[in-house]
Amino acid sequence: MIVDCAVIGGGPAGLNASLVLGRARRKTILFDDNKPRNAVTSEAHGFITRDGIDPQELKRIAQDELGKYPDVKIEKQRVLNVKKEQQLFHIETENGMFYKARKVILATGFKEVLPDINRLKEFYGTSLFSCPFCDGWELRDQPLAVIAEIPGAFHMAKVSSNWTNDLVVCTNGKQILSADEKGILEQNGIQVNEKKIRSLIGKNGKLEAIELVGGERLFRTGGFVASQWIQASAIGESLGCKLSERGGVEADRFRRTNVEGVFACGDTVMDGPSQLIMAAAEGSMAGIAVNGELLEERFAQVKVSSIS
Repeated sequence: MIVDCAVIGGGPAGLNASLVLGRARRKTILFDDNKPRNAVTSEAHGFITRDGIDPQELKRIAQDELGKYPDVKIEKQRVLNVKKEQQLFHIETENGMFYKARKVILATGFKEVLPDINRLKEFYGTSLFSCPFCDGWELRDQPLAVIAEIPGAFHMAKVSSNWTNDLVVCTNGKQILSADEKGILEQNGIQVNEKKIRSLIGKNGKLEAIELVGGERLFRTGGFVASQWIQASAIGESLGCKLSERGGVEADRFRRTNVEGVFACGDTVMDGPSQLIMAAAEGSMAGIAVNGELLEERFAQVKVSSIS
């Protein structure tokens, strides 16, 4: 069977794209291996009517809603490979299954590469987070840290200062801030510590201090980590999709890539803040665009047939 669209990735972007396509009566397969980037997070914020919800509960509700649409099928398996042959996409999954689709939406997201700091993963998702807009409210007015080894430290520090007046930037021995940037931060009451971090200290996911090489401890109860982002899947690149300087799949405002028939949305594109509600909106746009292309192709065929 040939489906209208294969949606690869079952996060908010992929789920919302599938919802739009299902309501448009498009035969759709949503592939979801259930390995989300936010698996360590117990609460998702900033999504109106669902503020504070467990991300897995959000997914469960969304999948239940998709169950109302007979043209949408959810396959809980990972896609290994996608090849384009003429006008069809041939999809191979980890279970050895093969599918064919007229269009493909890439909603595979990205992976975070955390700084190599002892015990960091114990606190990530409970005391330390990646997005101040997503989790800053819960950490408000506490002694916080921004842990960063990449140039984004300056921007993250400025944004994070919105939620606390007691903030320190820890660069783990890296010289990533210019003299001007350090001066601006310090003038605004933000400390900068460029010493190497020996370990994070705390219990049960609750950060208590950052221990530096030499024994000094910075007493902090939470904060934010600047991570490197990489594509969670190489499918887009293997199809020939162009990547941006940030490593995201390039897509226009309708979420079309440079490869005909391939769309990308959500964190896969990596062209803005990583928030659930933004990813869902992009998924909606991708679904609408796919439906639009299918309609144009259908009516173009009718026109050609009538002429001939």
